[in-house]
Amino acid sequence: MFPTLHWQKSSFSGGGADEDCLEIATTPTALHLRESDDPTTVLTPTPTALHALLTTLKAD
Repeated sequence: MFPTLHWQKSSFSGGGADEDCLEIATTPTALHLRESDDPTTVLTPTPTALHALLTTLKAD
Protein backbone atom coordinates (compact mmCIF):
# COMPACT_ATOMS: atom_id res chain seq x y z
CA MET A 1 0.00 0.00 0.00
CA PHE A 2 2.58 2.59 1.11
CA PRO A 3 6.35 2.56 0.82
CA THR A 4 8.13 2.06 4.12
CA LEU A 5 7.11 5.10 6.12
CA HIS A 6 9.04 6.50 9.07
CA TRP A 7 6.48 7.58 11.63
CA GLN A 8 7.01 10.35 14.18
CA LYS A 9 4.86 11.05 17.24
CA SER A 10 3.40 14.48 17.69
CA SER A 11 5.43 16.69 20.02
CA PHE A 12 2.17 17.23 21.94
CA SER A 13 1.90 13.52 22.81
CA GLY A 14 2.40 12.59 26.43
CA GLY A 15 5.24 10.22 25.60
CA GLY A 16 3.83 7.13 27.29
CA ALA A 17 3.87 3.94 25.25
CA ASP A 18 0.17 3.23 25.86
CA GLU A 19 -1.16 6.72 25.13
CA ASP A 20 -3.13 7.55 22.01
CA CYS A 21 -1.25 10.02 19.88
CA LEU A 22 -1.08 11.42 16.39
CA GLU A 23 1.76 10.16 14.22
CA ILE A 24 2.97 11.71 10.97
CA ALA A 25 5.06 10.44 8.07
CA THR A 26 6.05 12.19 4.87
CA THR A 27 6.96 11.17 1.36
CA PRO A 28 8.15 13.50 -1.40
CA THR A 29 4.57 14.02 -2.57
CA ALA A 30 2.33 13.48 0.47
CA LEU A 31 1.80 13.74 4.19
CA HIS A 32 0.35 10.73 6.05
CA LEU A 33 -1.43 10.74 9.41
CA ARG A 34 -2.47 7.96 11.77
CA GLU A 35 -3.42 7.36 15.39
CA SER A 36 -1.06 5.18 17.38
CA ASP A 37 -3.94 3.05 18.67
CA ASP A 38 -5.01 2.19 15.09
CA PRO A 39 -1.81 2.15 13.00
CA THR A 40 -3.39 0.33 10.07
CA THR A 41 -5.68 3.27 9.29
CA VAL A 42 -3.67 5.91 7.47
CA LEU A 43 -5.06 9.22 6.24
CA THR A 44 -3.40 10.99 3.32
CA PRO A 45 -5.16 14.34 3.04
CA THR A 46 -5.01 16.52 -0.03
CA PRO A 47 -3.29 19.88 0.47
CA THR A 48 -6.69 21.60 0.46
CA ALA A 49 -8.12 19.24 3.09
CA LEU A 50 -5.01 19.56 5.27
CA HIS A 51 -5.17 23.36 5.06
CA ALA A 52 -8.84 23.28 6.10
CA LEU A 53 -8.05 20.96 9.04
CA LEU A 54 -5.19 23.12 10.28
CA THR A 55 -7.19 26.32 9.87
CA THR A 56 -10.05 24.82 11.89
CA LEU A 57 -7.74 23.56 14.63
CA LYS A 58 -6.02 26.93 14.95
CA ALA A 59 -9.38 28.70 15.20
CA ASP A 60 -10.50 26.55 18.15
